[in-house]
Amino acid sequence: MLALRPEVYHAWLRLGEVVRAGMDPRRYELVTLTAARRLGSTYCGLAHAAALLERFYDDVALRAIMADHHDAGLAPADVAAMDFADRVAADPAGVTEGDIAVLRGHGLADDDIFQIVLAVCLRRFFSGLLSAVGAVPDPVFRELPPGVRTAVGATDEAFARQRGDAGGS
Repeated sequence: MLALRPEVYHAWLRLGEVVRAGMDPRRYELVTLTAARRLGSTYCGLAHAAALLERFYDDVALRAIMADHHDAGLAPADVAAMDFADRVAADPAGVTEGDIAVLRGHGLADDDIFQIVLAVCLRRFFSGLLSAVGAVPDPVFRELPPGVRTAVGATDEAFARQRGDAGGS
């Protein structure tokens, strides 16, 4: 899709690098996964679940985080960051000073909070783009554990559509 506008693709890559460089990589993936799930972006959800599996968590821990991050043994600051990411993804205009105060209460500085906003809004853009052009998950994501695929809403039909085979495999 972005091959139609390679300069946009390169700008997108650069913007993503800049945003990621400003925050803890694990927290970036957690808030990005949260935003992708809120936005219903299976593609992005799979990509960031894969990153979390590869770098930070095993299958059991990641499924626990996706089932209920409040009860998955995460640090309170990460739970608050994920709650905030969900709020920003769902309704950025609805963010209040109270939402910010919660994060500050968990020790996040204004820079940390702004990085979460940047990461989520970056995800809102890219998830919207993928949805608008009908992008489907890459076949490599079929290799993720079934429970992880299910938690992000990936169905066999989504993978089958990519091959043009509505019947699935």
